[in-house]
Amino acid sequence: MNTADLEGSESGGRQVPVTATSDRRAAAPSAPRRTPPVASEPALVDNFREGVVVTDPTGVIREFSQPALTLMPGLVAGRTFAGCGVAPLTAGELTIGERRVRCRRVELTVAGATSIAWYVEDVTDAIARSDALLAERGRARFLATASQQLGNPLHEDRAARAAVRLAVPTLGDVAVVVLAPRRGRARWWRAGGGDGPTLVDGGVLSADDLPPAVAQALDGTEPSEADWLADQLAEAGWLGGRKPGAVAVRVVSLPGSAAPTGALVVVRDTDLDEHEVQMVRGFAARAGAALDAAVLYRDQAEVAETLQASLAPIEPPSVGGVQWGAAYRPAQSSLRIGGDFYGAHEQPDGGALFYLGDVSGKGVDAAVFTGQIRQGIQALRRIESDPARLLTLLNDSVLETSRAHGHGRFATMVLGRTHPTHGGGLSLTLASGGHLPPIVLRADGTVETVDLRGMLIGVVPDPRIATVTVQLAAGETCLLFSDGVTEARGGVRGEQFGFARLVAALEGCQRMPAPALAERIEQVIGDWLGGRNHDDIAVFAIRAVASGAPTRHLHAVPAP
Repeated sequence: MNTADLEGSESGGRQVPVTATSDRRAAAPSAPRRTPPVASEPALVDNFREGVVVTDPTGVIREFSQPALTLMPGLVAGRTFAGCGVAPLTAGELTIGERRVRCRRVELTVAGATSIAWYVEDVTDAIARSDALLAERGRARFLATASQQLGNPLHEDRAARAAVRLAVPTLGDVAVVVLAPRRGRARWWRAGGGDGPTLVDGGVLSADDLPPAVAQALDGTEPSEADWLADQLAEAGWLGGRKPGAVAVRVVSLPGSAAPTGALVVVRDTDLDEHEVQMVRGFAARAGAALDAAVLYRDQAEVAETLQASLAPIEPPSVGGVQWGAAYRPAQSSLRIGGDFYGAHEQPDGGALFYLGDVSGKGVDAAVFTGQIRQGIQALRRIESDPARLLTLLNDSVLETSRAHGHGRFATMVLGRTHPTHGGGLSLTLASGGHLPPIVLRADGTVETVDLRGMLIGVVPDPRIATVTVQLAAGETCLLFSDGVTEARGGVRGEQFGFARLVAALEGCQRMPAPALAERIEQVIGDWLGGRNHDDIAVFAIRAVASGAPTRHLHAVPAP
């Protein structure tokens, strides 16, 4: 112990030693050192990804980090946001200059002092990436919808109308589709956007009057001069009342399998960016494919219509003393043609050549074959009027054609010739090439089957052709029919109609005109079928009538 360790005291005259330890315990505690808040450490907050701004409760800025200063260059400690020329911060997303930021407000209390910390994050790039992804998804969704809706119409007009409706307003405020010219004329459709439903109008222009930009696109070249594009479209009246200088225009080709099927014109108030241009081209590709399919369907339909017209039964000529009646129901009603055929031709001597037959196969192939046989009869009747010899020549022709094309085609048919007799009667010379025998309905209601057989046409050279002569008095009818009549399946058990039911259907019909009789048989068969599938059905009636009686033909074919 030394003098430094002693402290004098007046306590009973004695000095009391006091150790250093006793001195520390007795000493008054010193005030604790105050730790500054985290916000006061610039080195710490400067390393945050977010910018940090600390204010007091009154809004005066106390501290801020370097990232915060980068976003808000005007920040000055000791001033409010307004005093720094910076808009006050609010929680959520807001725009600062050209940047999008996300703000969080946190209230801090340190050593009894309250501060407000604003955490500011630059989300401009993240939002741009999100917007780009959403926009891409929107474009993909639009193109998928366009593919679905444009894939349905198989008609040019409907496909073009659907295209302009879909294009507005996603692609532009106005859309025009111009089809490739046909026979010097170009059809067009336009849709204009508005507050209400999209309106579509259209018209026809001469190919020479098309705007040059559109004509260029129809040739497969995309025009690029936007200024004169708008001027041309304004002259054509396609801008929907907009001024050329106030719109952006894009013209693209609608690609087809061989050449453009048309052109798409898009008019809008703002320019298209690169992604939007690609979307327009993607839409044009889909619209072009739809129109190309519609054009192909149209061409096929025209060919089919022409084929049907050329292969459809021709109304028999008016021949004195003969009344014709026919009914025809093809197996494929949509085609309106098939493998059964009939016809009649007036001969120079005043008589008539008539026939009914059935070829192998069904549908278009069978119809084409029937056309060949009818053309063969049309040519051969000019050099041969005898039914048996004519069928022999026809057999040779069919054999030659079958060998040349490498397929085995054959036909059955009855071919006859009328000769007028005294008293309004007819003498029929009938020849059979393997067909069902005809039926004769006498004036007293009796039904007779003509005993007539023969060999198929187109199977062997020199076939056996059976012939017979049938006499019809005035008011009597000879009925030719195909196997689609007797083999029609229906009724409760799906059994064949048969010959007996055909005879029964003719009972009491002896007074019927030939057209009504043929139609009756067709209707009876239709009722028997009850909507079931069936083979081609053909009925041809030849009725002897007195001179001067009506001889017009009724062609009973169900409406398509």
